[in-house]
Amino acid sequence: MEGKERLGATAAQALYAMDRMIALAQFGQQDIAARLGLNVTDLTCLGFVVEAAQAGESLTAGDLAERARLTTGAVTGVLNRLEKAAYTRREADPEDRRRVRVVMEDAAQARIMAVYGPFYERLGALFGDYSAEETAVLADWFTRARAAMRLSLDEIREGGAAAGA
Repeated sequence: MEGKERLGATAAQALYAMDRMIALAQFGQQDIAARLGLNVTDLTCLGFVVEAAQAGESLTAGDLAERARLTTGAVTGVLNRLEKAAYTRREADPEDRRRVRVVMEDAAQARIMAVYGPFYERLGALFGDYSAEETAVLADWFTRARAAMRLSLDEIREGGAAAGA
């Protein structure tokens, strides 16, 4: 597909549009979590489990704690709630019985996609408006922006950015 002709935009305009999208996404995550019977933290962790399952990877409770930037104690609570809601189960790691693997329940993916599916279809159609080269730029930008955000969050959590300064 050939990319559409687009108006020019400044970095400030792009940042404003991104901020508005992130704000909407934060409120949307609350609505999605509620629809799935979860809180936002549990939904975020469930997303990491889904991501690992789709990549054919196994995820330990410790991996989940690291990805979600939570303590192992907090992840225990998350896993208890995800199991109670029938999204995941814990299994002993066959290579190290002291470790616990987090596994998606078979019916969980369908329950999740019943909520996320229409949104992903709309996004897929939206990406269809962009050429392969434009989509590559978007993917690169999202990947690099995520790394910049992680660095900034690390600095904030370590006290490097003063509140109200």
